[in-house]
Amino acid sequence: MSKIVAIDFGLKRTGLAMTDEKAIIASPLTTVESSSLMDFLMQLTSKEAISTIVIGFPTRLDGSDTHITENVRLLKGALEKQFPSIAIALQDERFSSSRAMETIHLAGKKKQMKEKSLVDKLAATLILQDYLAQQ
Repeated sequence: MSKIVAIDFGLKRTGLAMTDEKAIIASPLTTVESSSLMDFLMQLTSKEAISTIVIGFPTRLDGSDTHITENVRLLKGALEKQFPSIAIALQDERFSSSRAMETIHLAGKKKQMKEKSLVDKLAATLILQDYLAQQ
């Protein structure tokens, strides 16, 4: 079976999460500099059987674009060209970062709330969990 990868894209950093081989459990993977995201994904897809890449799609509460929405659309297009055999999906990511920070807070890790890389990969995990729940 194959795995699903989720991306919480940011202009500086990108959080990533991945499922198990049965695509049931979402786990944080890593955080990479956004400028090296494509290289990271190329290495990952050469080592792992990936069936789908899910990208967190940022919109405002009213559904309008945010300052990064167009960047995510461009990323989706670039991924579709680079990985034609992998499905590329968009998943609503509203509140994913705030939910990630709340999860860290509830876990008693208040000092880690300032670790942006932890928040990014946990947000990617929440995006992936939401995607799996909808499937």
